[in-house]
Parts: sequence; structure tokens; C-alpha cells
Amino acid sequence: MTQQSRSLASTLFPVGLLLIAMASIQSGASLAKSMFPIVGAQGTTTLRLVFASIIMVLVLRPWRATFTARSLRTVIIYGIALGGMNFLFYMSLRSVPLGIAVALEFTGPLAVAIYASRRAIDFLWIALAVSGLLLLIPSGATSANIDLLGTGYALGAGACWALYILYGQKAGNDNGIQTAALGVVIAALFIAPIGIVHAGTALLTPALIPTAIGVAILSTALPYSLEMVALTRMPARTFGTLMSIEPSFGALSGLLFLHEYLSVAQWLAIACIISASVGATLTLRKESAPAVAAD
Repeated sequence: MTQQSRSLASTLFPVGLLLIAMASIQSGASLAKSMFPIVGAQGTTTLRLVFASIIMVLVLRPWRATFTARSLRTVIIYGIALGGMNFLFYMSLRSVPLGIAVALEFTGPLAVAIYASRRAIDFLWIALAVSGLLLLIPSGATSANIDLLGTGYALGAGACWALYILYGQKAGNDNGIQTAALGVVIAALFIAPIGIVHAGTALLTPALIPTAIGVAILSTALPYSLEMVALTRMPARTFGTLMSIEPSFGALSGLLFLHEYLSVAQWLAIACIISASVGATLTLRKESAPAVAAD
């Protein structure tokens, strides 16, 4: 393999991981909504994180990781951000369509991309992503149909997502993919009391277990493991911009699994977002080594 081929492969590898992770997590979100009538968004988040933590601990064996006081603080923040992101996103799905909830949540990684930008070309991809985001969010008469509380939950999930990107990269640099398992365990411990108080014994419903395991794998165990690998192989701003494709996966999952149909403007938004992601991918090879967020 030539040096150029190896360079291309090393560029495309984390991008491919992110695409798989995004498809998985949005499919899992569609499946998770079927659990809301029984245990609510709170209980669904709890079951997802508990089962995901069990799976990831068994597979990744995070007890082999070593910690300093600084790295332990980083992974705790990462885990809390992950739990908050999951919880607030599911709370938003109670009243906001999947594609729009993901678009609102994307304000988090978009903020990371804007904050970290240093070159003129970055702002072109960010402008395309913002255009797509604005087109995905209904305006005018249709905006009255968007629940304000659900919108607030989605924006809160976006803030947690920004922390997840910044601290996930730091935690991953310290202990690699094992950090993903540790983060999910912390997230489960953080969110479980809320789910238990809300859903109670309904969390033990046997019929929910297969669905909960499926959601745990699709929405947490698989995508977060892949994202942890990707986070350590690209700069935070590139990761944030590439994640702009997430609303399109959410909208398509909503269409396929929840019958949430898209308008022409929303399809145009998907084209803008994909263009931003492709542009960021093409300029990735010119980026510096992955940046570690400051303490």
C-alpha cells in the first residue's frame, strides 16, 4: 500500500465509523419510542444505559484502565454529559419529531465546530450546516406545532453533546475505547434514580427486556464505542462538523420507522448537511493532529 493510500485510508476510517454510529443510534431512537407508553422516556433511558453498561463492561473490560486524578475527573464529566444527553434527548422525543429533535440537538456539536474554527474554509462547511439546520426546523405557521418544552429538552441535549465531544476526546486519549464503557456506567448510575422514581416496577416488565437490549446495543454500546475510536483520530472541530449529518439520519429514521414525512425544505436541508459533511471530510487530511481539550 502506498503512502497516499494509507493516508486516505486513515482519513476515511474514522469517517466510516461515524456513519455507522449515526445510523445505529437513530435506528435505536426509533425503537426506543415504542417503550415510552410503558416506562416513559425516563425509564427508557435508564434501561438503555443499564443494559448498555453491562454489555460494554463485559466486552471492553474497563477495569484494565489506569487513572490519575485528572483522568478520573475527565471520565466522570464525560459520563455525566453522556447520561444527560441521552435523558434530555428522549424527553424531547415525547413531543418533538425525531428529525427535528436531532436538528435542535445538533446545536451542541455545531457550537464546538464554530468555537474551534481557525480557517476560512471551515466557515463554508459551518454555513452549509447552519443552512440545513434552519431548514430542518419548521418556521412560520408550522412552528406552533413544535412543543416549547420539548424544544428546550433538545437544546439541553445539545449542550450535553458539546461536553461529550470535548471531554470524550480527552478521556479517549487517556484510556482509549475502554473509556466508552466507563462513561456509560457513570451515565447509568447518574440517570437510573430518575428512571426508577418515574417508572418503578414497570422497569422489570419481562416483555421490555428484548427491546431494551436492542436499544442498548443500537443506541449506546455500538455507536459510542465507534465514536470513541473516531474521537481519538480527528480534531474536535472536524468531529463536530461531520456530525452535522446526524439530523438527516434522524429524519430518515423517522420516515422509515415512525412515518414522519419530510417536506421539500427538509430534503433540501439534508442536501446542505451532507454537503457540509463531505466538505469537512475532503479537508480532513489537511488538519493537524487531534486536539486535546484544555483542562
